[in-house]
Amino acid sequence: METIWFCLVAVMIAVYVVLDGFDLGAGIIHLFVARTDGERRAVLGSIGPVWDGNEVWLLAGGGTLYFAFPALYASSFSGFYLPLMIVLWLLILRGISIEFRNHIQSLAWQPLWDVVFAGSSALLAIFFGAALGNVVRGVPLDRAGEFFLPLWTDFTAGKDAGILDWYTILTGVAALLTLTVHGSLWVALKTEGEVEGRARRLARRGWWGLLAAVGVVTLASFRIQPHLWGSFGAHPWGYVFPLAAVLGLIGMRDLDGRRGGLEAFLCSCLFILGMLTSAAFGLYPDLLPSIADPALSMTILNAAAPPYGLRVGLMWFIPGMLLTSGYFVYTYRNFAGKVKVLEAGH
Repeated sequence: METIWFCLVAVMIAVYVVLDGFDLGAGIIHLFVARTDGERRAVLGSIGPVWDGNEVWLLAGGGTLYFAFPALYASSFSGFYLPLMIVLWLLILRGISIEFRNHIQSLAWQPLWDVVFAGSSALLAIFFGAALGNVVRGVPLDRAGEFFLPLWTDFTAGKDAGILDWYTILTGVAALLTLTVHGSLWVALKTEGEVEGRARRLARRGWWGLLAAVGVVTLASFRIQPHLWGSFGAHPWGYVFPLAAVLGLIGMRDLDGRRGGLEAFLCSCLFILGMLTSAAFGLYPDLLPSIADPALSMTILNAAAPPYGLRVGLMWFIPGMLLTSGYFVYTYRNFAGKVKVLEAGH
């Protein structure tokens, strides 16, 4: 039962990154692909009907984590208190920048919120990537299952590491590049004319940086976390996850432009899902490794809720997620198609 909930949490987080990832990516490239007010409204219009719904997956993932692995939730939310507060403020700033932008017609007001939208989106991508890097690298858990991390120390990835070190900064940069390309492909899919052309060119150029970042992060991850070698070595079938990521990465390049870019965007989704599931598979059964002592790591066994609660929760989780998935399918089908510059409402 613990393994089932581990998979459910991993899938929900991956779905969140795929869906809200193109929202963040659209924000990151907002100032680069849109030159006029109409073009910027078109970029915002491409995510307008879905961006707030996409963030529901973050709340659902956090709630599921709290229910299934309460010890991990308590430990991580206290140990990562400072970056979590930063992420919360960035989410708030990003949300109000979308909603406040057109409340006042001013030469100062709208550019201000455009910058806030782009900046908060980029910083969120970096912080989410650094958070994944911390999970893969591990944290200094003690015997009580608690830890504290300063924002940074000497930027080394040893036992005295901070939240930011050379490895987590690297994963943050890789996340920024991933969501930049992901968002560019979404904007190219949803817009037309000059905005589509600029987004497509940005995706092509960003792909090369993403390719390099993926290679470096992969090598660094296996060096920083030896447990990854053991997981893939013991269960070779797990290579299906990195294989999916590789196929997605290749498809993002080769299929760009066909059917308006739908295949390229779907390949970007496959790449993100492949990368995140590869990380989850490599860490299993660990949830949060300990860099102080591997024996103190939080696992699916010592951090899980009681088995009875997990079984009852699964009975409610399945119909709830079916309803949620149906709503998302309806929303995306209802708002399918290109966004017109003159029709964009944001």
